[in-house]
Amino acid sequence: MVERKKKGDVWTLMSFVILALYGLFLIYPLIRLLVESVTKDGGFTLEYFAKFFSNSYYGETLLHSFLLSISATLVSLVLGVPLAYFYNMYEIKGRNLIQIIIILCCMSAPFIGAYAWVQLRGNNGIITQFIARIIGHKPPSIYGFRGIVLVLALQLYPLVFMLVSGALKNVDSSLLEAAQNMGVGGVRRFFKMIIPLCMPTILAAALLVFMRAFADYGTPLLIGRGYQTFPVIIYNEYFGETGTDHNFAAAVSVIAIVITAIIFLFQKWASNRFAFNMNALHPIQRKPAKGLKNVLIHAYTYIIVFLAFMPQMYVMYCSFRKTSGKIFVDGYDMGSYQKVARDLPLEIKNTFLIGLLALAAVVLLAILIAYLVVRRRSKLNDTIDTASMIPYIIPGSVVGIALVVAFNRQPMVLTGTMFIMVVALCIRRIPYTIRSSVAVLQQIPITVEEAAISLGCSRMKAFFKATVPMMRNGILSGAILSWVTIITELSTGVILYNRKTITLTLAIYAQVTRGSDGPAAALATILNVLTISSMLIFMRVSKNKDITF
Repeated sequence: MVERKKKGDVWTLMSFVILALYGLFLIYPLIRLLVESVTKDGGFTLEYFAKFFSNSYYGETLLHSFLLSISATLVSLVLGVPLAYFYNMYEIKGRNLIQIIIILCCMSAPFIGAYAWVQLRGNNGIITQFIARIIGHKPPSIYGFRGIVLVLALQLYPLVFMLVSGALKNVDSSLLEAAQNMGVGGVRRFFKMIIPLCMPTILAAALLVFMRAFADYGTPLLIGRGYQTFPVIIYNEYFGETGTDHNFAAAVSVIAIVITAIIFLFQKWASNRFAFNMNALHPIQRKPAKGLKNVLIHAYTYIIVFLAFMPQMYVMYCSFRKTSGKIFVDGYDMGSYQKVARDLPLEIKNTFLIGLLALAAVVLLAILIAYLVVRRRSKLNDTIDTASMIPYIIPGSVVGIALVVAFNRQPMVLTGTMFIMVVALCIRRIPYTIRSSVAVLQQIPITVEEAAISLGCSRMKAFFKATVPMMRNGILSGAILSWVTIITELSTGVILYNRKTITLTLAIYAQVTRGSDGPAAALATILNVLTISSMLIFMRVSKNKDITF
């Protein structure tokens, strides 16, 4: 008995170690951020909060972010929910390719799409010029509020698609057949049956899209043209070229945390109100649509997917165009790739090195936290579970600034190092991996570990030798999806990077802001190839042709 307790205490020690890591790299930076926001000349002050709320410019910025995020969320729902319904209810030609394209649109960095749309629908974009030749004058450009909403919605609707597709797999087809027998079919069935059954998932998707849109930095910066948003203001106040105010940037960051926390709690309340359990004894079987209905379903699917993927295709096309200086000229060659290989090898190396280190940390911590949350429930481990979800509701730029505030002074100076980049990526991407690991572990009976322990294994050895191998496919799948999000991260990295730690995504951003279109397109294409390869590996490893959350 003494030996058993001793071995069991290893997990208690693990709980304290993980909690200490969260305390050091998440809670402490957030506390430092709060202190920075209420400190001036060593004393307490609310001056920076008063500055924000008394200046109409900052109030308009907050309103801009809300309007933008709400609009992008609504458009994403309008696009994603029907698309998931059509995809899961009916046979669609090329469905596997369509799904890969949808996921690729979601996993690519949003600002790459914004950059491509500038090339397509900017003041001198090829689509803008084409329309101008037809109608005799230039149409409205991509810049401003409508352009940001368009780019974000086309980049974020795949999140809705994947979440709702996952929910539809739990809908019993007998319910839909009963509705059909009672005369509720077609559009009425969609609104009367599908929407209510999927409402908790739709609310979760809405929150995820809202958070992504609210925290996006690159898209408003590239095509906002004066339409300022929260993340841009935070960055400019902390690193602006015309002057900085670190305390005020910290205050704005705290306001952003409070706002996103309130929205998260509201979503949780709404989800609990609509919550119920579904078990599909008879999963939905896809059926071919007929006549005009079949034409409309295919047209809707293909048009939405094409519009979302068109910027990616155009970037790939531009990567092979000749350049003279920083602009494209007639003809095609591999000059942009040669320039990238010659001038930017460090960026590619850093992407793999930093990304793989962050991924290793994410996977290891996610496995351990999942075990503590599922197998060793306690107040201590519940605290770890809660702490692990905090980054889910905090914009990436705020996480970056909090880390800078906490670790740019003695006794622990980490800013400018590769280590702080790895820490930031781990903090940002671990919530999703933890949730997927928890879901997998909950499906594995504890009797497997009990049998191993009865044969003489310690609890930790039983977990790693017996349970972890059974989680292998789920862990690998989550790791690949985490890898994709790690290599496309911008909002945190743009705060923390320097010349020695720059990655592919940050290099693309730097090239875009400098107007170096050729290298930017070549780097974006390399990143897209990495993303596509990762998704194909995911589908092979998971042995699942349908990717859902």
